[in-house]
This record gives sequence, structure tokens and C-alpha cells, in this order.
Amino acid sequence: MTQEYLIDSMYIFFFGIIGFAAAFAPFILSHLLTPRYTKFEKTVQIYECGMDPFCKAYDIRFGIAYYLYGLIFLAFDVDILYLFPVATAFNKVSSVRGIVELVIFIFILSLAVVYPWVKGVFRWEKRRKV
Repeated sequence: MTQEYLIDSMYIFFFGIIGFAAAFAPFILSHLLTPRYTKFEKTVQIYECGMDPFCKAYDIRFGIAYYLYGLIFLAFDVDILYLFPVATAFNKVSSVRGIVELVIFIFILSLAVVYPWVKGVFRWEKRRKV
């Protein structure tokens, strides 16, 4: 029993180390590969689709609905992320108890979508012409 526990702990430890390395490898690589100097004035300007910038960034106003849709997508993404472990453990409980727990779990996760719906996030307001 202790040897199995030690092996399982080693798997968790190595998975954590690999996850940490995978998370920070892009930062380390970008730090090592970026040039340390800028030759031209264009390299310090904002790059937007290959065009030269012609106005300030604060002149453009985006509606908050874009960000709210992004947050709702994130809520759906997290819902799916949490459903994977639940689906894998579904066969280890009795059928009625498992179905009830799964329905309760999905109900709680769906509240992350119901709340913005009640608040009116899904309604697009017509843009006023200036």
C-alpha cells in the first residue's frame, strides 16, 4: 500500500513539475530570444495589421458586451473543464445517486450562464448614431 502511495505521489509531483515548466517555458524562451535593442522607430510603435497608426487608442470605444461575451465563454469553458472529472467518476457511484449528483452539479454550473441572461447581457442595444 505504501509503495503504491509513493508511486502515485511521484506521478503527481512530476505532473506538477512538467506543468510548471510548460507554463513558464514561453516566458523564459521569449526573454532569451527577444532582441535587446531597437534599430528603427517603427519597432517601438504599435503594430496593427501592417498599417501605420493614425489616431490615439482612446478615440475608439468598444461596447462592454464584447467583454461580457468573453466572460460568458470563459464560464462555459470552466463548466466543461469541471465536467470531465465528474464524467470519469460517474461509473463509481450508484446509478440513482450518480444521476442526482450530476444533475445538481450541472445545475450549479449553469447558474454561471443564467445570471448574465437575467441581467440582460444577451440583449444587444442598438447603437446610437452620432
